[in-house]
Amino acid sequence: MHSLQQLFVQVVEAGSFKQAAEQMHMEPSSLSRKIATLEKRLNVKLLHRSTRHTRPTDLGQRYYEGLRKLLDDEIALEDEVTSGVKVLKGTLRVSAPVDFGAEFVVPVVRKMLRSAPELSVELLLSSHFANLVEQNIDVAVRIGESSKSNLAAKKIGEVPRVLVASRRYLRCHGTPDTPDDLIDHNFILYSPIQARSDIEFADGNKFSHTKIRSNLTVNSVNAIRTLVKDGLGIHLGPAWVFKDALEKGDVCKILSGYALKSFPIHAVYVARAYLPRKTEEFIQQLSRHIEHSV
Repeated sequence: MHSLQQLFVQVVEAGSFKQAAEQMHMEPSSLSRKIATLEKRLNVKLLHRSTRHTRPTDLGQRYYEGLRKLLDDEIALEDEVTSGVKVLKGTLRVSAPVDFGAEFVVPVVRKMLRSAPELSVELLLSSHFANLVEQNIDVAVRIGESSKSNLAAKKIGEVPRVLVASRRYLRCHGTPDTPDDLIDHNFILYSPIQARSDIEFADGNKFSHTKIRSNLTVNSVNAIRTLVKDGLGIHLGPAWVFKDALEKGDVCKILSGYALKSFPIHAVYVARAYLPRKTEEFIQQLSRHIEHSV
C-alpha cells in the first residue's frame, strides 16, 4: 500500500493523474481523492490541476522536493542495510534502442536475472526516446551526444562507425578514394534524420549531408546489412553491425584511411540524491559488457 506522500510524489513525477494512476494500477478518480485528502489535511493546495497536465504549486514543489529527498534517503538506508548480501530486488525498468538493446542490453539483463532471483526487469526497446518520468523508467540507454535536460547522463562507452559497401557494388560503381568521391555514390540510410546529418570524421572534417544521394531508407540494421550485401549502396553505421560480414568478406570497409567520429553511449536517468543499487549495477555491468564487445 502506498502512503499519501508517495502518491503525491508519483503524480508530480508523472505529470498527470492519468499517468500516475496507470503506474500505480489505480483509478484516476481514486488517486485524485487521495491527493485531495492530503491537501485537506495540510490545509494547502499542492497541485494545479488541468485536463491533460498536473503541476505542483510553489508550496507543492517545496513539499515534493522534501519528500523526494526523504524517499531517496529511505532507499539508500535499505540498500545500506542489505549491502552485506548484495541483494538486487524490485523491478528495473530499462529503455534502449531496438537493435542495440537486443545485441548488448539483453545479455546484461539475462546475466543480472540469473544472479538476482528477487529482481525483475521490464525492457522497452524502441526507436523513439522514452519519457523516463511519464513511463516510470529507471534508466535509458541512448546513442549520441547527450542533450541538455534535467536528466543525469553517464557516458558508458562509444560506438565506432564504418562506411561499408559490397564488392559487387564497388565493381559496378567504383571505390571512393577520398570523402569527396562519395558525392558520386548511392547511400542506404537508416532514417530521415541520417539524411539530414553530415558524415563526421575523427579529425573534425565533414562531408555535408546536402551531398548525400540516397534512394532507400530502412529503420532496421538487419535489413540494411542484407541490402548492403546485395549491392544496393553504401552505408554509414555501427561497426558491430558489420563485424561478421567484414570478417567473411561479404562487405568491405571503404575510406579506411579516414577515421570516422564515434558515437558516445550514455546511461540516462532522473537526477536524484541517490541512485538505487539495481540501476547502478545495471549501468556498471552494461559499461563492462560494451567495453569488451563493441
